[in-house]
Amino acid sequence: MKPHPLFLNGQWRATETSLTVHNPATGEAFDAVCTLDRAGVAQAIADAHAAFAGWRKLTARARGDFLRRIADHLEARSAEIAKLITLENGKPLAQSTGEVAMSVDHLRWFAEEGRRVYGRTVPHQTDGKRHVIVKTPIGVVGAISPWNFPLMLAVRKIAPALAAGCPVVLKPASATPLCALAFAEAVEKAGLPAGVFQIVLGRASEMAAEFLANPLCRKITFTGSTEVGQALITGAARTIKPLSLELGGHAPAIVFADAELDRAVEGVMIAKFRNTGQSCIAANRVYVQRPVYAEFLRRFAAQAGAMKVGPGLEPGVQIGPLINEAGLQQALAQIDDAVRRGARLVAGGKRAGPSGWFLEPTILADVPDDAVCMNEETFAPIAPVCVFDDEEEVVRRANASRYGLSAYAFTTNLSRAFRLMESLEAGSLGLNDGVPTTSNCPFGGFKQSGWGRELGSEGLEAFVETKHVSIAL
Repeated sequence: MKPHPLFLNGQWRATETSLTVHNPATGEAFDAVCTLDRAGVAQAIADAHAAFAGWRKLTARARGDFLRRIADHLEARSAEIAKLITLENGKPLAQSTGEVAMSVDHLRWFAEEGRRVYGRTVPHQTDGKRHVIVKTPIGVVGAISPWNFPLMLAVRKIAPALAAGCPVVLKPASATPLCALAFAEAVEKAGLPAGVFQIVLGRASEMAAEFLANPLCRKITFTGSTEVGQALITGAARTIKPLSLELGGHAPAIVFADAELDRAVEGVMIAKFRNTGQSCIAANRVYVQRPVYAEFLRRFAAQAGAMKVGPGLEPGVQIGPLINEAGLQQALAQIDDAVRRGARLVAGGKRAGPSGWFLEPTILADVPDDAVCMNEETFAPIAPVCVFDDEEEVVRRANASRYGLSAYAFTTNLSRAFRLMESLEAGSLGLNDGVPTTSNCPFGGFKQSGWGRELGSEGLEAFVETKHVSIAL
């Protein structure tokens, strides 16, 4: 395989080293991409810094026009890019198509939001002075994106940074770099100035080390595990480098007895099994109130058991493969641990298919709170279900986690809904909604789920500095 070149300083450049890309549905290598060493990353940052002066001087409207052109090119190639995502990530094609559509929406949202980075005037307290607050772009951004939503989560970083006036050096996940290259092709067709957007790929530790140490890289934005986030925080302490961190999650889904049960089952199905459960906002702990516990479990297990498992390009597939063998083995270990501790295996529980990294959709009932799957993030189609009796109890159990990224609750009681808005410790709450994320609302976590917010107006604020100007008249 001839490796794809990298997009660096406005050109496609081949290097002497490369990595292979594997199809999770077969386990076979099917493509390759060039890689860089740390010196190459330093050069990319230098080129981005050189481009910064010109990019920041453009009006927000002009930068937005570039983002809209990128969005148009992605949309025109939606079917092609969706297939690419499925080949390298494994998710069902319909979900990959949705990921491209959401990426396009993110770009168009920030194309407009960039025109609303407002400063303000402040009433003076001393005669002969006036005060103005202005917003300025922070500078070169090092962006590190994950493999589970390889295009969308990269765009969540790229779009607001570019809209704010910041060049971006993107390090995509080594498992899923191909859709990032497709994005770079859209950037090239849109005519972005050289150096404003670049892609680097290579040893993750080297890439991160250069982002952290290089004074020309003024901000790092990262989506990934809490453990890697902690390492970035440690590294950033040396230079006080700003970080945006979207880290692990362990979302509770709470079904109250007054919920519309069909709607609750549907919502938990989506929240749990989208992207084969490989999502930081997946419903990883399902709490069901005792009066409806047995009926919910029956309906939930029946729907999970009926899901079609297979390669994401096959028609009708709802559950694709896990990203690699290690992910599959970790999932199987969580199932074994829960059963050993007294959980009942209601559906699934076994490896599926003759090849690739497939797991049957798995429902575990009566899962004790000390099971590993009730405490550690589950990146797999595994749903632990347990019973609760009252609201105070379930809120306490839902909040008893080091994570606080997302939560879901299903109820028709309006008073309870407002109490849950205030009491559940999560950055996003889906009330009777299994898919709460949208371009125009902030996304991020409490506790060890991260720092800062993506999307919404907050997502753009992450890439600007706030400056007070005191004017003596």
